[in-house]
Amino acid sequence: MAASDKLKALLKPLIEDLGYEFVGLEYLSNPKSRLLRIYIDRDETGIAIEDCERVSREVSALMDVEDPVSGQYTLEVSSPGVERPLFEAEHYRRFVGETARVMMYSPIDGRRKFKGTIVRADESIVVLLVDGVEWELPLADVHRAELAPDLDALFAGESG
Repeated sequence: MAASDKLKALLKPLIEDLGYEFVGLEYLSNPKSRLLRIYIDRDETGIAIEDCERVSREVSALMDVEDPVSGQYTLEVSSPGVERPLFEAEHYRRFVGETARVMMYSPIDGRRKFKGTIVRADESIVVLLVDGVEWELPLADVHRAELAPDLDALFAGESG
């Protein structure tokens, strides 16, 4: 089991017990530093800094007891924001019709980066419509994925 899978198994129940949606986590480790970034959300009110602080305190306490990461690391707790990361098949299904950016570990027909509309997803693939062409992207090969909203339209809507 990968380190990020072990961390998810440890932290997801805690975060959900606190009343938040566990969106996902990123665990980045290199010889000089380690970073554990946890994304949380809550439908009714969204996430405020106090929510991040609360989750951070509880996660820190659990991490101190369980000690799943050797050595020092930096813990970040964050709202997923408008460019929400997509970690699981359910995330893609939830945002069918939205635009996403997907970076693959391995190229598909010579390309690793895709930006298009989420058409559908199941447990093994996500289908993106990119420039009129549907691409089937294996979820197991996704390096990073996030929503890619039209920020100009979002900000124009706020001022009007």
